[in-house]
Amino acid sequence: MKLRQFVLAGWLLSLISFMSTAQQNEFVVEDIRVEGLQRVALGAALTFIPVQVGDRMNQFRISQLIRSLYSSSHFEDIQVIRDGQTLLIRVRERPTISNIVFEGNDDIEDEQLQESLDDSNIRIGEPLNKTVLTSIENGLKDFFHSIGKYEAQVDAIVTPLPRNRVDLKLVFEEGDSADIQQINIVGNEVFGDEELLDLFELKFDTPWWNFTAEKRYQKQKLGGDIETLTSYYKDRGYLQFQVDSTQVSLTPEQDSIYITLNLTEGETYTVSDVELAGDLLGHEFTVEQIIPLKAGSLYSLAQVTFTEEFISKYLARFGYAFPTVTTIPEVNEDDKTVKLTLSVDPGKRIYVRRINFKGNAVTADEVLRRNSVQMEGAWLSNTALETTKARLSRQTYLEEVDFETIRLADEDDKVDIDFNVKEQASGSFNAGVGFGDRTGLSLQAGIQQDNFLGTGNRLAFNINTIRFQQSVSVSYTDPFFTVDGISLGGSIGFSKFDGGSANLIQFNQETISLGVNIGYPVDEFNRVGFGLNYLSRSLNQTQAIVQTERFFNLLVDEFNPDQGIDYDTFLARINWSRVTLNRGVFPTDGSEQRASFNISTPNSDVNYFTLQYESRFYFPLSRNHKWAFLTRFEAGYGNGYGSINGNDQILPFTDNFRLGGSDSLRGFEVNVVGPRAIRRQRRTALGPDGRPIVLGRESDTISIDRRTLGGNAMALASMEFIVPTPFLPEGLTNSVRTSFFVDAGNVWDTEFDLDDFEGLEIVNSALPELADFGDPGRFRASAGLSIQWLAPLGPLSFSFSRALKEQDGDEVDFFSFNIGQTF
Repeated sequence: MKLRQFVLAGWLLSLISFMSTAQQNEFVVEDIRVEGLQRVALGAALTFIPVQVGDRMNQFRISQLIRSLYSSSHFEDIQVIRDGQTLLIRVRERPTISNIVFEGNDDIEDEQLQESLDDSNIRIGEPLNKTVLTSIENGLKDFFHSIGKYEAQVDAIVTPLPRNRVDLKLVFEEGDSADIQQINIVGNEVFGDEELLDLFELKFDTPWWNFTAEKRYQKQKLGGDIETLTSYYKDRGYLQFQVDSTQVSLTPEQDSIYITLNLTEGETYTVSDVELAGDLLGHEFTVEQIIPLKAGSLYSLAQVTFTEEFISKYLARFGYAFPTVTTIPEVNEDDKTVKLTLSVDPGKRIYVRRINFKGNAVTADEVLRRNSVQMEGAWLSNTALETTKARLSRQTYLEEVDFETIRLADEDDKVDIDFNVKEQASGSFNAGVGFGDRTGLSLQAGIQQDNFLGTGNRLAFNINTIRFQQSVSVSYTDPFFTVDGISLGGSIGFSKFDGGSANLIQFNQETISLGVNIGYPVDEFNRVGFGLNYLSRSLNQTQAIVQTERFFNLLVDEFNPDQGIDYDTFLARINWSRVTLNRGVFPTDGSEQRASFNISTPNSDVNYFTLQYESRFYFPLSRNHKWAFLTRFEAGYGNGYGSINGNDQILPFTDNFRLGGSDSLRGFEVNVVGPRAIRRQRRTALGPDGRPIVLGRESDTISIDRRTLGGNAMALASMEFIVPTPFLPEGLTNSVRTSFFVDAGNVWDTEFDLDDFEGLEIVNSALPELADFGDPGRFRASAGLSIQWLAPLGPLSFSFSRALKEQDGDEVDFFSFNIGQTF
């Protein structure tokens, strides 16, 4: 009892002494001074000082003051001193980061490291909080451990600079990665080790030639492999499958890892019943008919996941963008069946408040907005959003398109949609350089802008100065002449063509062209167009060629047969296109099909028509679309209709189809593929009077030239294997394409009758036999490598090719380099 009284008395005396001391230390603040400020303004510092002149200060208020100043993150040392009735605060500011350097990092890019530092508010120009450096070092070490580099070291070096600044250097010693020596799977009876390990991305004991195999341990990839293994079993009916434990063992040398997975397979389960519960907005019948889950089928987690996603996407088409679909299994262990109940809560119908476009520095907002089928104020439709994304992705002036749905905190039934776009070069200076063993050096130049002044309209101005052609043309197209997507365009041009310099027969042609076209959208993928072109041509032929005489005889002046011909043509055009490509430039999925029919109007000087069809089909071979396969096919046919002076009209040989060159049949020079020119000479003999007598046509001789003149029929097929470009920075993956290709094709003349030359002697021929003319089976083929780059100044292309199947007299082209080549 006395001891308790003694303790109580001592406590009371201590309390009285403390209160007396506290009262003696209290004072009324008459002035406040802050010393040590350099970068921080006095006004900014005072906002963190919760004391004013006239306040009474004590130990508690001082603690609050110090805590408040530290929370500003500007100071690393703070002292509070009483100087009479003045409150003196001495501070030492945290140094400002002048520069951040990373050294020795191979597995982590500088950008990733800077993002990690940004999360800790460590960036250039900001004060350095040294207390977080240790946690950053430890966090980076943990990352290296997760990818199998257990010897990695990370050191943060701070170098003081004048004016309270510092340089921060993060030095990495990553060390060698620990390789996986073995992966053991324990507990599997249904599937063998080899079958299961083939599913894993992590590998071990791989042959030396499989250099792409991932033998280095990575924690994230191991987690992904476990998920793959779980899905493999549960997709095959093993509902109760589970991985019981995972052991990752590191050798004492820290250079090898052993992984052991202990699993329980369980037994297969059959679906006994599928029941839909909740509110499906009256679409129960449709959902029941479409979903793959059926009673009596083997349980499959993939089908369950697909069904949940399908119902969610289906309801999202009607504005219910955030439904909750939950599958509730009821397991019957007796007969190994499971009843699946799909509980559906559609939630509220969601409306779009605003659609925003971000990242478009050049393209006008309205140009992007006109491609949107999702309207502001309407209910949200995922189908409309995906359609809008696909439309934008097909624009050649956009490299990447993505969208984000942002829910509004104050309105739970409204969202904003943010479309994030990445623009790419849409204007280019086009130039081309080519070299062949016969044509020599060729040049071309031009300017094209697919997004003229950000309007989305296309303006092209091209000048060609190739050895065999000089031309200038201007075209302009507005793809949205009306809000409904009706396009309108026009073009004007002039060209001079020398066939003899282009591996063709010797003729000269001048052409003036003027055209207009209009296009109509049929649906999301199909489009039809109509056009009318006026062509005024002057044609001169310097050599008599059998195949061209028929066309010249239709128009030549019989009183002056050596004079050239002039003719005007009004060419009407109808075309159809279907485009489902996933991108406008360098697509990897989808298809493009085009067909056109051109016919000259009856009031033209010559009457003819052409039919053309081309298609491209892309097949992605990997989920990231870095590997893909392309098939391409083109075909064309043309002929004349009607007659002139009783003679049937034919396709003008100047409009013949041709193959060869970097944009058609690679591996061959421009225009070398197709029928050769034939010259027919009459034989003479001396008569009894010594004068020459012209013999009958059966005595004629013919000569075959190396030069071609094309044909009225054409077919071209191509296959390309698109592969990732090695050693390419991540930012250029969508701008560079590498592919291996095989091309095959031919041009022939359906109007050529080989029987007309049967038995005639071939003299002075560059070729050993009469070939090609009416035989479509005499195709050519080539193979090679192609690299294309959408550079800032314009698209570049490089190809190296080799002819696989050629005919006598072909001029092959092994190498080409082009700037501004159309892809």
